[in-house]
Amino acid sequence: MLLATFKLCAGSSYRHVRNMKGLRHQAMLAIGQELNRRALGGPTPGAWINQVQRRSSLLGSRLEETLYSDQELAYIRQGEEAMQKALGILSNQEGWKKESQQANGDKVLSKVVPDVGKVFRLEVVVDQPMERLYEELVERMETMGEWNPNVKEVKVLQKIGKDTVITHELAAESAGNLVGPRDFVSVRCAKRRGSTCVLAGMATHFGEMPEQKGVIRGEHGPTCMVLHPLAQSPSKTKLTWLLSIDLKGWLPKTIINQVLSQTQVDFANHLRKHLESSPAPEARC
Repeated sequence: MLLATFKLCAGSSYRHVRNMKGLRHQAMLAIGQELNRRALGGPTPGAWINQVQRRSSLLGSRLEETLYSDQELAYIRQGEEAMQKALGILSNQEGWKKESQQANGDKVLSKVVPDVGKVFRLEVVVDQPMERLYEELVERMETMGEWNPNVKEVKVLQKIGKDTVITHELAAESAGNLVGPRDFVSVRCAKRRGSTCVLAGMATHFGEMPEQKGVIRGEHGPTCMVLHPLAQSPSKTKLTWLLSIDLKGWLPKTIINQVLSQTQVDFANHLRKHLESSPAPEARC
């Protein structure tokens, strides 16, 4: 069976079937199913299985490139680049200064990163399991405007594969109209690494969402949220939000810093209030 499958897959490299994506996709699925069947058939898979898995992994990456357009691949790579840059900033513990700390332990830190500018880091613990936060922040991101007054609307413009989306976010005006209406077009990437979820993004260009009259188009730099269960209390989630943003326009830095740090504090409060007032996914009809 496996030999026949490889012949099917190899056949897709011949000129007369080179563009038959469906054939290659079926072949890859068949290889995966056969490998799983054989691996489960014995206690220790043989060396040949590892070799075939390496080859199929390489073939899978090549197959992935054939399933997306050049522009879609560029978005995927941009999302992954945003994730790597954001995680790199978070991993460097030096230079962070405290902006504020709330009575419940929520705190906002900041630092200046070369070639990026000033970034803000929110650290909070939410008394909800990680899956609940993941559902609200990723799977239900378009409903954020219903519970976060700082956001008027979040709309998914395009979904690419299982990890990448292009979004348009319309932000509400700040209190006292210190900051006028802003919108953002971003590529977002969501990945799981063991028990940790990483949600990353950055500004991008999307031809079908041009700038709107009366709204200033801001830009997200490399930004991300990291979610993981507390080791001592798995039903609670540690949320770390790295915010890097250029609001554009003529705004004093003191106002920008005040607005951004307060936005993070408000976000944590609104998120908690929303999760506490709405039923858990298991309880929804």
